[in-house]
Amino acid sequence: MKINEYDYYNNLANWSFDYINYTEEILTNWIYEEKIKELINESSKVLDLGTAAGEKILKNFPDCAEILGTDFSEEMIKSANQNLINSGRKNITFRVMDNLKMNTPNNYFDLVTARHTIIDPVQIYKTLKPGGHLIVRGVDKLDCWELKYMFKKGQCYKDLKPISQIDYENIIDAGFKNVELIPIHIREYYKAKEDLLALLLKAPILMDFSEENENNNLKLDIDMTLLDKYINSHKTNKGILLIRRYYGITAKKMVEYGE
Repeated sequence: MKINEYDYYNNLANWSFDYINYTEEILTNWIYEEKIKELINESSKVLDLGTAAGEKILKNFPDCAEILGTDFSEEMIKSANQNLINSGRKNITFRVMDNLKMNTPNNYFDLVTARHTIIDPVQIYKTLKPGGHLIVRGVDKLDCWELKYMFKKGQCYKDLKPISQIDYENIIDAGFKNVELIPIHIREYYKAKEDLLALLLKAPILMDFSEENENNNLKLDIDMTLLDKYINSHKTNKGILLIRRYYGITAKKMVEYGE
């Protein structure tokens, strides 16, 4: 993770959007949280990469033998541990870890999950048990494309190859089988301009995060005239429309012959 990206996420300290007033319509039937629930039972050991402040684990992951949530941001993990205390949940731990320098044991976890974070499929493959699964949800280049196109910048805007394709190919190359790449389409409706602006000030939608550019510019400069133009052309009776494009990937580490 590049140092300016580290500073960006470390300064956030949490990844909660509860204060933003919006609704959503999920247009595809692949739901990250439901896929996780399908694979977790009471004996499962689960690793969640890029866990942020643990909001998704605490809200959506069912009880099981062990859940480890990791994030490279110390401030995020501090928030996660406080959220854990407030939740009263057991068998969950949080700690700081770089996804590209994983120090988890080999052949240990039944499930590895990664949501909107960078991954190294080779290291994930090593830490999974034979027969274990990987579930990824990511942000693709075409996410909020009309907005990015209007501003001529944004997350992955300049990437020649979508990160979904990069992740998909890297997961196959790492040795995973039964690898599926699924597009996820969601419509979000923001009640007011202030809600949409709050999203853009927190999420890196209009920041130049790039998988291919080493000189990412993370200075956020929102042209309010352009934003008003976008809002005026996307008002609906449900709110201000924002079209989201994500991707999901599922994969399995097969049991080798003789194991």
